[in-house]
Amino acid sequence: MRILGIETSCDETAAAVVADAREVLSSVVSSQVDLHARYGGVVPEVASRAHVELLTPVVAQALVEAGLDDGHVDAVGATVGPGLIGALLVGVSAAKALALVWDVPFVAVNHLEAHLYAAFLEEPELELPLVVLMVSGGHTLLVLMEGHGRYRLLGSTLDDAAGEAFDKVARFLGLGYPGGPAIDAEAMAGDPTAIAFPRAMLDDGYDFSFSGLKTSVVNHVRKNPQVSTADVSASFQQAVVDVLVTKARRAAAEYGARGLVLAGGVAANSQLRESMLDACMADGIHPLLPSRSMCTDNAAMVAAAAWWRLSQDGPSPLDTGAQANLRLPVL
Repeated sequence: MRILGIETSCDETAAAVVADAREVLSSVVSSQVDLHARYGGVVPEVASRAHVELLTPVVAQALVEAGLDDGHVDAVGATVGPGLIGALLVGVSAAKALALVWDVPFVAVNHLEAHLYAAFLEEPELELPLVVLMVSGGHTLLVLMEGHGRYRLLGSTLDDAAGEAFDKVARFLGLGYPGGPAIDAEAMAGDPTAIAFPRAMLDDGYDFSFSGLKTSVVNHVRKNPQVSTADVSASFQQAVVDVLVTKARRAAAEYGARGLVLAGGVAANSQLRESMLDACMADGIHPLLPSRSMCTDNAAMVAAAAWWRLSQDGPSPLDTGAQANLRLPVL
């Protein structure tokens, strides 16, 4: 079964064709980073207008690369939330129109669930249960995946998501947008032990808090204006990674997970990937660090999640709407 996936939840216009939830026949992503960089962050109206302009050629390219330029797919899946409501509506409307024209099922996909399935595109035989650490600009979640469609939310952020903290600290340090890659690059030349930034809630449950860490960075730089930006970046990054890895590691041990999976845009961070790999090797559990192209928003993961949803729940009603604050369906 070949499914066309469409992703427009934020600032990536993406389309992909995936066969049977595991074989990526094509994956096309058009980034809007350059459009939003001048504003220091994503501007919803700009993102929505860009999706309108880019989606048709992106879908066409995905179909051609998959050898399906006649549009012969078996279903169309699209992200319905969470995300920017205007951006979501572009993708959802296009997906419904294509499903109607081709007379195939439409499948509504939860963006967070799609990130969970990015791992299975690169390692289809992953054994459950899994602990998934999902870290992005809008979300920091620790999820126990007990089965397909069966999730337990172990913890989430109480304030800033990890990616949001990266963006805010990068903006304060004058490193530009997007903040995650900028801090990652700057930290390469810094000392991660130079500044003892706080590790909030390190040993307290599975929830996260990064707002205080961000404030600590701001206060330290203001009190020490000559401090090395590289040292600040490295020390801040290490503080975030320590909290993320410590909690994920503890959850995997407590719930007997067969593997520990990274997901979301921040999963592309080099220090996080290295620390997670080291932790898994030390604990004797299977690590899965998706390729960087599968960490960031893409439509292949949407198509994969759509396959599972279609097989379990059947087609979604065509009156299904976009939901900006949609949550992961948990037990």
